[in-house]
Amino acid sequence: MKPTLIILAAGMGSRYGGLKQVDPIGPSGETILDYSVFDAIRAGFGKVVFIIRKDIENDFKEIFINRLQKHIEIEWVFQETDNLPVGFTKPEERVKPWGTGHAVMMAAGKVNEPFAVINADDFYGFDAFKTIAGFFAAQQIQGAADYAMVAYELQNTLSDFGTVSRGECATDENNLLQSVTERTQIEKTGENIVYRDPDGRETILKAKTPVSMNFWGFTPDFFNHLEAQFIDFLKTNGDNLKSEFYIPTVVDQLIKKGRKKVKVLSNSGQWFGITYKEDKPLVIKKLNQLIADGLYPANLWND
Repeated sequence: MKPTLIILAAGMGSRYGGLKQVDPIGPSGETILDYSVFDAIRAGFGKVVFIIRKDIENDFKEIFINRLQKHIEIEWVFQETDNLPVGFTKPEERVKPWGTGHAVMMAAGKVNEPFAVINADDFYGFDAFKTIAGFFAAQQIQGAADYAMVAYELQNTLSDFGTVSRGECATDENNLLQSVTERTQIEKTGENIVYRDPDGRETILKAKTPVSMNFWGFTPDFFNHLEAQFIDFLKTNGDNLKSEFYIPTVVDQLIKKGRKKVKVLSNSGQWFGITYKEDKPLVIKKLNQLIADGLYPANLWND
């Protein structure tokens, strides 16, 4: 059974100042999203499900659907703030999306096989897709851990132009995830990497700390856990206009309750992404080097 790739592409892009999901960075007009789909196909994925918003549907279809559906099965669903479980109503002033956990919930009716989840604006590298596909294969043959996460070193995931959000991970001697804590204000400060909590207190983080870049591997039962925890989230946080329901929070709860084991997978690939407009030139430079090294063609789809 070929796994499915879910791509989270509904982010508002407020810090970036535009729709970075559709911003070309490759020599033939490719986006970071194109490279993820290309790597997923090479790794053996059989379908891609995009999570988008209705207001970017036309742009999305114009840019991606025609060229991608020639190479892999494509579907898309919408993440909207009013798409809530029965009995709940969106606060009238709510504009901010409900977060990555809510986004993945939108794909429940489209996915019945093992699936990976990634961000649309992160470049993960082929090795990450190959690694997660290998986990799924082992899971079917010999029963591996329930879920998986591809981890990166914190020092390799920062921006020079502002703060980033990362899931700080703790593992045991078997590389099983013990906890994942969402840190929303991380940045370089001199020689240190600093996290600032909501009260302004600073904590220095180790450079090699494994962090989640939202590259997860799940089985379809994860949708049930998402919905159950989202209902609890809405009961306590639904009136907070800035609250978000994160994938790592759901995983963390499942681990702490002993309901799931999550394998942390290392990989030799290179991550880079665009959080701020100023990140784009560096991303283009790194990508061009990978192309020069023969790891990617100059024209992904040869259209």
